[in-house]
Amino acid sequence: MRIGTMIFAFAAMAAGSAVAAPAHPQAEAQALDMAKKAIALRSVAGPGNQTPEVATLYREALVKGGFAASDVTITPVGDTAYLIARWPGSDVSLKPLVISGHMDVVEAKPQDWKRDPFTPVVENGYLFGRGATDMKLDGAIAIAALIELRRGNYHPRRTIIIEFSGDEETDMKTSGIIADKLSNAELVLNIDGGGGVLDEKTGKPEYFSWQGAEKTYADFRLTVTNPGGHSSEPRKDNAIDQLAAALVKIGNYRFKPELSPLTRAYFTEAAKYEDAKTGAAMKAFAANPADRAAIETLAANPAMVGKIGTTCVATMIDGGHALNALPQRAEANINCRIFPGHSPARVMAELQKVAAEPAVQIKDVTQGSVPNDASSMRPDFVAAVTKAMASVYPGTPVFPSMASGASDSMWFRYHHVPSYGASPVFTKESEDFSHGLNERTPIANIGPSIDYYLSVVSDLSR
Repeated sequence: MRIGTMIFAFAAMAAGSAVAAPAHPQAEAQALDMAKKAIALRSVAGPGNQTPEVATLYREALVKGGFAASDVTITPVGDTAYLIARWPGSDVSLKPLVISGHMDVVEAKPQDWKRDPFTPVVENGYLFGRGATDMKLDGAIAIAALIELRRGNYHPRRTIIIEFSGDEETDMKTSGIIADKLSNAELVLNIDGGGGVLDEKTGKPEYFSWQGAEKTYADFRLTVTNPGGHSSEPRKDNAIDQLAAALVKIGNYRFKPELSPLTRAYFTEAAKYEDAKTGAAMKAFAANPADRAAIETLAANPAMVGKIGTTCVATMIDGGHALNALPQRAEANINCRIFPGHSPARVMAELQKVAAEPAVQIKDVTQGSVPNDASSMRPDFVAAVTKAMASVYPGTPVFPSMASGASDSMWFRYHHVPSYGASPVFTKESEDFSHGLNERTPIANIGPSIDYYLSVVSDLSR
C-alpha cells in the first residue's frame, strides 16, 4: 500500500468518517457491496436459515471473478451448507494453502437493536449489521482480494483453496467435514481469528496479533444418584449436598498455570498495552510461570485468567424431583477450556480427584469439539504476516496469541494441519460487538486488508 494512502487510512480510522483513496477501487467496492448483501441474508441456524444463499452469493462472485464453475462447490448439510473453491496451482506436488472462514452468524433480535441487524447500514465510517465483525466483512474482503490477484494475472505455484463453513456458530458439523476433506493442506489461514487493535483515543493501529493456538472446549457432566425417600426422614447421603460439595471444591480449584512459547511471546509483547499492574504481572509470569503474585493478579482478571492455563467452571445445575422428597438425582455441567497439550480425559480425571466424592460420577459429554494442540510458529507464516503488516501499517507490532474460545482452526489442528487466525481487520477493544448488540466494523479496514491478503496469499502460495 502506498504510504500516502496508508496515512489516509489511519486518519479514516481515527476520524471514523474520512474515506481513504482506494488503492484497488474495484476490489474495495466489491468487498463492501458483497458484505452488505451477505449481512442482509439471515444466515442463522434454524427455520429460514439463509446460509445457503450466502454460499450462492460468494460462489457467483468467485466464478465471475475467474474461478472455474467446476472448482466452486456448495454442499448442503441439513438446513445449512458449506462452500469450497479451488484455484489450481502450477505444481500439483505441493499441498494446498487454505483460507478458512464461515458464513453463519449468531441470532440477533431486531427489537433489541438500534437498527435492524439484517439491514446493512454504512454510517460514520462503520458498517453496521449482524456479521459486520463476525465475519461477513472479513469473508467478502478475502474473496475480493483473491479476485484482485486473478485480475492482476497472478499464477500460484501452490493451489489456493478458500472455504466457508455453514455452522461454525453452532454444531460445527460442516467445519469438521471441511477439515476432513482438506486434511492434506499445507497451512490454513483462518480469517475468523486474530486481528488488530486500534488505540481508543487516536483510532490508529496499536498492535496486530495472530492466533496460533486455542483452548480445547469440553463439557463434563457430574451426576449423583440416590434411592431418595421422604423429606421428613433426611440422611447424610443427600444427592444435592454431595454434588454441591464437589462443585465447591472444583470452583475453588486452580489448574496449574503454564506457558507455551506462543503465550510467552504474547505476555511479553502485549504487556506493553495493559495498565501498569496487569502489564507487570504479564511480564513476571512470562519470566516465571510459578510467580505467585503474578498468577493472583492475572487470575483475578477475567480477560487474562483463561490465558494462563486450563479453566473449568460450573455452568448448569439440575436436581431433585419433588419439593417434599429427598433427591434421587442431582446433575451439573462443568465447562472447561483446556490449555493446549492436555487431553480432555486427563482433565476429567483431575476433576474427579478434586471432587473427592465417591458418589459423584463424571462423564465427558462434549459435542462439536475435538482436542487440538498449538500450531508451531512457522517461520514462513510469521514472515509473510509480518511483512504484510509492515507494508500496510509500518511500525505496528506483530505478535502471537492464544484464543480462549473455539474456531474452525481446531478441526484442522486435530488433523495436525497448522492453522492460524490471521484476520487483518482492526477495531477498538471497546467497539468489538461480535455476538452482541449493534455489531459494527470500520470500513477503513477494507483497503489495507486487501493489500494484506495480496501480500500474504501470494507469499505463501509461490
